[in-house]
Amino acid sequence: MTASADAVRAAVGAVVDPELRRPIAELGMVREIAVSPEGLAAVEIALTIVGCPAADRIAADVRAAAAGVAGVTGVDLHVGVMSPGERRELTDRLRAGRPARRMPFGPGTLTRVIAVTSGKGGVGKSTLTANLAVALAARGLAVGLVDADVHGFSIPALLGLADADGTAPAPTRLDDLMLPPVAYDVKTVSIGMFLRREGDAPVGAVAWRGPMLHRTVQQFLTDVYFGDLDVLLLDLPPGTGDVAISVGQLLPNAEVIVVTTPQPAAADVAIRSGLVARQTGQRVVGVVENMAALALPDGTTLELFGSGGGAAVAEALSADAEAVPLLGSVPLSTTLRADGDAGTPVVACHPDDPAARAIAAVADRLAQTPRGLAGRGLPLTPR
Repeated sequence: MTASADAVRAAVGAVVDPELRRPIAELGMVREIAVSPEGLAAVEIALTIVGCPAADRIAADVRAAAAGVAGVTGVDLHVGVMSPGERRELTDRLRAGRPARRMPFGPGTLTRVIAVTSGKGGVGKSTLTANLAVALAARGLAVGLVDADVHGFSIPALLGLADADGTAPAPTRLDDLMLPPVAYDVKTVSIGMFLRREGDAPVGAVAWRGPMLHRTVQQFLTDVYFGDLDVLLLDLPPGTGDVAISVGQLLPNAEVIVVTTPQPAAADVAIRSGLVARQTGQRVVGVVENMAALALPDGTTLELFGSGGGAAVAEALSADAEAVPLLGSVPLSTTLRADGDAGTPVVACHPDDPAARAIAAVADRLAQTPRGLAGRGLPLTPR
């Protein structure tokens, strides 16, 4: 029995674009399809841009989908490129009526926005954020991650997106939209994706002041196409500087998680970052204590950085305000450190490690307490 062109079209159209995470039929990428009496399927598709980084994968998936239709004896695949007009139609469709250059994550969004902050550097905030994003994605949530630590970006390396020389793939540009790279089902953008290594020099440093930092964060939130997200995480720089203030202005609806280590020196400073978040209208939803006691082989524990810092921050931020829980205490872990260096998140690669279990427990708590819908408009039209 010879396959029908409609059957082949249905199979090919169901292939998902790895960057846009939508079926290619929905994106208008499927062109002419015909099947000869001998069962040879002639398939024509159009990629979004010339040099599409996902071209080989899409072509392989389309060829496999067509070949899997009963009655198909061979596949003749032709790959073209969308015209400028077709790309404009696609970007309009992706925006779903939202004007260009308009940020979709402000007040009224159905996406839960969570900013991860700390009072000082070196407390493992980025490592925690990256692993938390991967853990939430593993629970079936659509997750985006903005590396807003512009001066100290590390998210691409932690998620395995950076090469050995430190460079990371730049987002694909679709007219005025940027399509973020995806790692471990997390759509990610970082300033590190726009910097390139020159010769033997390291990947360039960013020496920007307030206005440029604000514009960068705003562009990440406006021009990067994340699609429909359940959760958007932001890895903020340590302290209470320009980026923290910009995020407070752009996302006053964001929830904030404060990261600290057990030692009082880190805890005292972490409290300030939570208080600044509150000053911009954001809600502190919890504290995570990192680098907590390490269990030793003989059954004892090593409190390298002391103890009690996380509980102290939670207690201080709960005074005269809404109660702030200690979401979790993540123990020191050589596996967590090694996986971070290798770009393999511990929650995905070594889920039984004590640190991975602690981060997974934090993800569970967040996933079980979704953001309320009070005061937010729903995309419903009365009839």
